[in-house]
Amino acid sequence: MMKDRNIRKISIVILMLFTVITNSCSLFRKQKTPDLVITPLSDTIIMRSGSLIYALPMTVFTVSVQMERTIELPGPYAKYAGELLGLTDVIMQEDEHWEIKDITVSSHEEVDPSEFYVIESSTLQQTNALALKKSGLIMDLNPGLNVPVVAGSAGKEFNINDFRSFDLGADEYFRVNTDTAYKRARVDGQFIRIPYVVEKNTRLTSGELAQRAAKRLMELREGKLMVLTGEANVYPQDASSINELNRLEKEYTDLFTGKIITQTRSFNYQVIPTPEMSGRQVRLFNFSEVTGPESESTSNGIPVMMEMNPEKKTKDVTIISSQKGDTGKVLPDKLYYRIPDVADLRIKIGDDVLYNSRRLVYQFGQIVQLPSNYIIGK
Repeated sequence: MMKDRNIRKISIVILMLFTVITNSCSLFRKQKTPDLVITPLSDTIIMRSGSLIYALPMTVFTVSVQMERTIELPGPYAKYAGELLGLTDVIMQEDEHWEIKDITVSSHEEVDPSEFYVIESSTLQQTNALALKKSGLIMDLNPGLNVPVVAGSAGKEFNINDFRSFDLGADEYFRVNTDTAYKRARVDGQFIRIPYVVEKNTRLTSGELAQRAAKRLMELREGKLMVLTGEANVYPQDASSINELNRLEKEYTDLFTGKIITQTRSFNYQVIPTPEMSGRQVRLFNFSEVTGPESESTSNGIPVMMEMNPEKKTKDVTIISSQKGDTGKVLPDKLYYRIPDVADLRIKIGDDVLYNSRRLVYQFGQIVQLPSNYIIGK
């Protein structure tokens, strides 16, 4: 009797142990089953309720080029400058010249339209997405957060005709010539000639106008010298009189030496790098010293090229493969993200380097995967 009781107790203990082991194995199998599935977005993916979509970032460069445009306009009395004023370095013909003064490159991140991913979960999601967003390795789909406003434009174009007009600087532009003319009149049955005076305006020649302008210029210089040396009867109380004399002197001098007009303009060019651009030159625009920036479709000017050479610092990344695991299958519970690579960025015109810096470019980096609970939930 005692023996049967012992056998019954042993059987109960064994049954309890078997139940515990079975439940533990069942829990273990449930834990091994992935609760999170992350797959690249495609036409075959079925979106279910509760699914999330995120994207990988890409780098966009904005190249701002500051150019200086210089226009030279000859004065109406340029050929008399040496004869009347002894000036030799004067502008004799109209000319235009462009020069690249400065280049700056800024970058921002946008959503890469070719790298969208879907997160599906059967339970409460625990991912490292929040940490990766803060690091900039993945991106939300809110375009207002990803695309900044690009400031700057080509600048306002001024009308060159506003600068071509000159005040010729003379007090008179016509000479009044008098002459005697006759008209016939009948007096007492006879015709007689009655004289009368005729006034005719004759336009002054350019040489005569130049003489008058040169005389007025010398008078301005003499008057300014008298004011500055205290020989004038009235001494100005402030600098406004001297400034006005300087302005008038410059206007009269420009009649002989010509005008030089300078305008600074800014042009923006956007470049989206692709892996195919690695180590290759990309044309931004054509530049001509005569006409300035030209479009790529024209053959005028010299091409301004942009070259990006990745340093391939991410090529030896040994974390889980970007697309597949060791078995060659997609790892469903692994979060995709992109590591940017450092690229040597150069902008050149011919053999001259206009800009050189090192920048992070997402498109040149590697797309890798980490366990979805790598940071949160571990």
